[in-house]
Amino acid sequence: MIGITMGDPAGVGPEITLKALAEMSAEDRAQTRVFGNRETLLAAEKVVQTGLSPDIDYALTDIPVEGAPLPFGVEDKRAGDGAFHFIQAAVRAALNDEIGCIVTAPINKAALNAAGHHYDGHTGMLAALTGQKGAWMILASERLKVIHTSTHVSLKDAIARTSPERVLETIRAGNDHLKRIGIRAPRIAMAGLNPHCGEGGLFGDEDDRLIAPGVKAAQAEGIDVTGPIPGDTVFARTHNGAFDLVIANYHDQGHIPIKLVAFDTAVNVSVGLPIDRTSVDHGTAFDIAGTGVADHGNMKEAIAYARRLVEGKNT
Repeated sequence: MIGITMGDPAGVGPEITLKALAEMSAEDRAQTRVFGNRETLLAAEKVVQTGLSPDIDYALTDIPVEGAPLPFGVEDKRAGDGAFHFIQAAVRAALNDEIGCIVTAPINKAALNAAGHHYDGHTGMLAALTGQKGAWMILASERLKVIHTSTHVSLKDAIARTSPERVLETIRAGNDHLKRIGIRAPRIAMAGLNPHCGEGGLFGDEDDRLIAPGVKAAQAEGIDVTGPIPGDTVFARTHNGAFDLVIANYHDQGHIPIKLVAFDTAVNVSVGLPIDRTSVDHGTAFDIAGTGVADHGNMKEAIAYARRLVEGKNT
């Protein structure tokens, strides 16, 4: 069983959730539960016209949202509050083994914080709700996979947080996840932080002082990791098959290349939590919310990855 959180009620989450459900087999739909708001889903159904009804065609954990259905396309703290409670309910179900993986539709960080839920996004929220100090984000596509040592912090803070320990922990997390999805001997590349990995200290010493020791420690544990490799070549080499995963040092270093090559298909995967979670790799798209034109292809990819993780648990 997988659970889908509906996302921000004013965004495209309800629409892409319904569209994805409509294209599932009856068997898969029976193994899916939506955590969302009935009134919002009914309003979205009027737009997308899938013919599906909650509790009849799909299981729904109905969670109240003040004023629902809220206007689509408008940032609203009531929507942010609802999005938080959808996720909270799904996490509770996952911790109780009622669902094997959570698939999250997009949330709006501003609405979330306006409602008093102060998180930098899904990953930080899930870590807090499961009692973890932190977690990692993997962006996964068929030919390029990236895990980040840091994500939603400033570039200055990302550099300050770079350490051999964090590099080693991230390499371990990525290696473990790749093995879990069936890659028996993962080949991992560590991206450099500075241009040309610092060029022997000419452009900074962080690669030699902070990153290389973490790589060497991982190698000593038997992990097949290479680097640091200059950031301007490592992603192309990985995309062309040289490696299975890149360790990126900060948000944009990893996000830009994967969104260039797999904008509509990359899946966001949380790693290092006691529960499994996948997500679409796009936002709430307020500009088109409520129009019915939102593409649900990325949601289908996230659901397929979630089922892969659940099947791996059961084998």
